[in-house]
Amino acid sequence: MNNLLFKNALRFFILVIIQIFLLNQIRLGGYINPYLYVLFILLLPFETPRWLLLILAFILGLIIDIFSGTMGMHTAASVLMAFARPGVLKMIATKAQYESGVKPGIQDMGFPWFFSYAGLLIFIHHFLLFYIEVFRFSEFFTTFFSYHSQFHRYAGFSHIVAIFIFKD
Repeated sequence: MNNLLFKNALRFFILVIIQIFLLNQIRLGGYINPYLYVLFILLLPFETPRWLLLILAFILGLIIDIFSGTMGMHTAASVLMAFARPGVLKMIATKAQYESGVKPGIQDMGFPWFFSYAGLLIFIHHFLLFYIEVFRFSEFFTTFFSYHSQFHRYAGFSHIVAIFIFKD
């Protein structure tokens, strides 16, 4: 238990530091900013209680917001992602497939499962994040196509990082 707690706390701090000091300084194509910090929510154990998942997502989003100057956008998107996570897990597999000790990663669940799981949750996160940023439905299609472009680039980036760096 202590080892699992230590791993997740270390993952939290490493992802926050990478996001704040490295990735927030990168603008691909002038407006695309990779959001690696969502991997923390994706890689939390299946047994994580919902209340703890929501609190951790809130703290994670709040820290990113404080250092990014985004006034709650990342907090809202992260909490929605954490809220949707149990539903997405139920949607893509049965509870019997989530045995004790199995982690939501590529090694334990396989690439197709992780791609579906991460893709749906990243979609939910980014959808809310970009619409809060624009905050106008008159810009719906502009935001949608911008979001669609960022989602595909980010999904590939996060899966590569998850495969090579965050092996459990």
